[in-house]
Order: sequence, then structure tokens, then C-alpha cells
Amino acid sequence: MTQGKRISADISGDALHSIREFGAAARLARTAAGEGQAAAAARLGVHVQTIGRIEAGEPGVAIGHVLGLLALYGIGVRLQQPEGR
Repeated sequence: MTQGKRISADISGDALHSIREFGAAARLARTAAGEGQAAAAARLGVHVQTIGRIEAGEPGVAIGHVLGLLALYGIGVRLQQPEGR
């Protein structure tokens, strides 16, 4: 069993959906830039498997790696608090 599968059991469906959306956005931005996973990994300073895990939407990847990959391709993330807070 992979780490991502163990972690996903504790994460709500909405959160898993968001994680997968981050991965899909990262893949789209990377391919639109004409870069392969190896180039993205070298730029981010991680193993190529980490890029694959991010793009697959695995929840066990460090958030810094996810946000870093998105930032490489100009994608920013803004936190939104639930209404009433």
C-alpha cells in the first residue's frame, strides 16, 4: 500500500478533489510550457517521481512541493476562509 492511499482514507472527498485539481493544473501548466517531468523535477529540486505523484493528485506529497511546482509555472494559490469566520 502506498503512503498516499493510507493518507487518503483520512481526507474528505472535497479535499481529495482539490488535491487532484492541483495536480491536474500542475500537469497542464508543465506541458503547456513544453517541459517534461524530469525538467520540472530538476528545477524544483525533487525526484521525478515526486512530480508524477503531484500530478496524479496523491495526497501524501509535501504541500511545499505542490505549491512550488505550481509557482514554477506562474500559478498562485489563494486561501479562502469559510464564510462566517
